[in-house]
Amino acid sequence: MYRDQKITVVIPCLNEEEGIRMVLERLPRFVDEVIVVDNGSTDDTAQIAAGMGARVIREDVRGYGRAYKTGLLHAQGDIIVTLDGDHSYPADSLSYLIEALIGSDVGFVSASRFPVQNPKAMSWKSFIGNKCLSWALSVLFLRRVRDSQSGMWIFYREALEKMNLVSDGMAFSEEIKIEAMRHARIGFKEIPINYSNRAGEVKLRPWRDGWSNLVFLFKKRLGG
Repeated sequence: MYRDQKITVVIPCLNEEEGIRMVLERLPRFVDEVIVVDNGSTDDTAQIAAGMGARVIREDVRGYGRAYKTGLLHAQGDIIVTLDGDHSYPADSLSYLIEALIGSDVGFVSASRFPVQNPKAMSWKSFIGNKCLSWALSVLFLRRVRDSQSGMWIFYREALEKMNLVSDGMAFSEEIKIEAMRHARIGFKEIPINYSNRAGEVKLRPWRDGWSNLVFLFKKRLGG
């Protein structure tokens, strides 16, 4: 519990045996529930997570958004925190971000990796792609967003009831932010974080995923 709020951490994973142990080791003791969504891993990700006390839920249909939707469906906390399983986000800084949520007038806080404090933590392809997608989202939805691709969010579970989340792919990271911005009863805010080098293999396909995300943004804007 944190200030009488039950905390759930949701982590989607696909072959993250190199990073998941470090992530789980760094989670604060006040976290009440850890859900690791195994999205078809062929390594020891699930076994490591389960051995460290996480609740492992298997989602065999591949997809970043699909894994998240499965994990969020099972989350029981009053406040939900999301992380990647590659140790790139600061798992030991949750109190700072939860305080930002509790102390604000919004229901959804997104951790922004910009400005990048460690230039080696993000490839130039990811940097340029993220900047382009963040600019596109900002223009289309008339709200400046620094990091549209961030996968670390802190929000009240009740906010999910007001969202229409349909993406099963990487565009889910954009969609959940858009839904928070669109609903006056939720509200959206970004907080800067320190981003680190990931552990393990890179899953992102910069050009293919970037194009798919851009197409999704236009469809979301036109389709509501």
